[in-house]
Amino acid sequence: MRIFVFNMAQEENKGKRILRKLLNPYLVMIIDEGTFEEQKQFRISRLKLLFVGIFFIGIFSSLIFSTIAYTSLKEYIPGYDSSELRKKAVKNLFQTDSLITLYNQNIQYLNAVKAVLTEDLSFEDSDFSEEPLDNERAETTVFTEPILEDSLLRAFVSQQDKYSPTTNEESEIKTFLLPPAIGPISQAFNINDEHYAVDIVLEESTPIKAIADGRVIFSEWTAQTGYVIIMEHDFGLLSVYKHNATLTKKQGDAVLAGEVIATAGNTGELSTGFHLHFELWIDSYPMNPENFFNFSKE
Repeated sequence: MRIFVFNMAQEENKGKRILRKLLNPYLVMIIDEGTFEEQKQFRISRLKLLFVGIFFIGIFSSLIFSTIAYTSLKEYIPGYDSSELRKKAVKNLFQTDSLITLYNQNIQYLNAVKAVLTEDLSFEDSDFSEEPLDNERAETTVFTEPILEDSLLRAFVSQQDKYSPTTNEESEIKTFLLPPAIGPISQAFNINDEHYAVDIVLEESTPIKAIADGRVIFSEWTAQTGYVIIMEHDFGLLSVYKHNATLTKKQGDAVLAGEVIATAGNTGELSTGFHLHFELWIDSYPMNPENFFNFSKE
């Protein structure tokens, strides 16, 4: 068995000696080497020298950090992007976001035009409620569809009221929407039969006119409906003219209300005689043209 005896007093003396060395003052003299003349003298201890060294090291480190962090020197550090590159990245991010938004809008617009051409509609996302109605409510909502179209038409007229000095509602509607042609209706608008148009019986080469100011967005031949022209107007309004014999306007043309855009014909596989298949769409929903036009007279 070994027994170790520690001298605690000796350990304490060692600690006091170390503290005494740190606090022990020294006289530092600056002497001219040539003349040995004393220039300056000051007293300092090891502890004071340690604190001064830590202080200057902290100031020097802060200066280096500030110089690198807040100046262009940081661009020379490997792996750190330049400020110009970051600006370009942010600019490209905003441009990309704008292009994505524009792309989605164009896709929605093209899908709406495609639905007009193919007459492939889905009312699953419509805002109309499908809740069952009792007999009393059903009787009072028989005329829901004409009321909706009448509201849309009134919205068009209210927009015209801002700039028209006249207060005659009939004249405002007449100047805003003109019938594309005049003639008897051979097949009326019917959503249940998926016939989203009115068929107007016309003589061959009867002029077909634009219902309002707008721009041609489609003017081509299709196998089923022959020569087709589609116009885009204000307030989300689209007008479609099918089974024409000829087209006098091409895609991109600006057209005034009442201007001739086609001639009546009997073209396409689905045509059974000389007539105009006329459709009216508002915000991608088909509307009954007979609620907007009187096709029986000028």
